[in-house]
Amino acid sequence: MNGTIDTRLDRIRDRLRSALAPSVLELGDDSALHAGHPGAASGGGHYSVKVVSDRFEGLKLVMRHRLVYDAVHDMMHAEIHALAITALAPSEL
Repeated sequence: MNGTIDTRLDRIRDRLRSALAPSVLELGDDSALHAGHPGAASGGGHYSVKVVSDRFEGLKLVMRHRLVYDAVHDMMHAEIHALAITALAPSEL
C-alpha cells in the first residue's frame, strides 16, 4: 500500500473509533476489486467495515449506518466512493 491509502485507512479508523468507541473494528480496502469503476477513477476508494459498538444497541440498521456515515461524512464521495457496512451491537455477537 502507498502512503495515501494507509493515511486514508488510518483516518477512517480514527474517526470510527472516536465516534463509536467500538469493541470490534475491522476495516478493509476493497478498491482493487473495483478497478476501472468510475468511482475508482475519481480517486474515491471502496471500503468495507465491521463495527461492533454499544452505541448500536436498540437502534435499527438504518440508524446504525447513519452513525457510521456521520463519522466519515466529509470523506464521502471524494476519498470514499463506497462503504460496505456491517454494524452490530455487542448483544448480537
